[in-house]
Amino acid sequence: MPIDYHTHNYRCGHAVGTLEEYVLSAIDKGMEQIGLSDHMPLVNLTQEEHPDIAMPMEELPRYVEECFSLKEKYKDRIAVRVGLEGDYVEGYEDKIERIVRDYPWDYVIGSVHFLGRWDVTDFRQANQWDGRNVAEAYALYFDAIAKAAATGFYDFIGHIDAIKRFAPTPPEEDVAALEEAALQAVKKHDVAFELNAAGFYAPCKEMYPADRILKRALELEIPVTFGSDAHHPDKVGQKGADARALLKNVGFTHLATFEGRIRTLKPF
Repeated sequence: MPIDYHTHNYRCGHAVGTLEEYVLSAIDKGMEQIGLSDHMPLVNLTQEEHPDIAMPMEELPRYVEECFSLKEKYKDRIAVRVGLEGDYVEGYEDKIERIVRDYPWDYVIGSVHFLGRWDVTDFRQANQWDGRNVAEAYALYFDAIAKAAATGFYDFIGHIDAIKRFAPTPPEEDVAALEEAALQAVKKHDVAFELNAAGFYAPCKEMYPADRILKRALELEIPVTFGSDAHHPDKVGQKGADARALLKNVGFTHLATFEGRIRTLKPF
């Protein structure tokens, strides 16, 4: 892939490597653009409760400053894009908006990890599926995706079906309408979405999103971008060739790229 718009670094507490190491990894792999997009500081939990989920609030200005410094330093070798994975948590929109509006991002990823205090993507919390109504959890999750799209905070939706990471697999007929409603919201509010490679390495063993969601997104003409969700510099661009082949097979011909919150479609 010529781009990778979803990467993390040591600041979030569960990734390794500096921002510069991610940039250099992308350069070594001949990429045209690298997006730096660490986890937004927590708005629904305290840093003391979960010190290894997101960067501390006091790190946010330092993170942005370093990103822009690298953008300038490597401008003749690669296009660095300054981003943020901005968790959407219902009820905390004011706090999220403040973070999104206060900095000159190139793009902001709208991801849903939390249903209340439960992080559905955290392996340490996978036991919360025990005895839970799976269909109801999926309904809450995809409703949150739709609400995230409607906020206007985000440029693209991250790992749109990440709830499947540890979830028992529900019948497709139980979730098809939920997926459709979420995609309709993404389309209505002119938000893109990503093909995220990390799902391949998760228990669900497939990228985010599932093929049926990819195909429906194409039918709705929703722009797609690519993210490795790398948590180690070596993982920049992971499964890029497979992702490219998958997108081509479905029928996508362009990737969404961003600068200064402006979306441009790039053929690939």
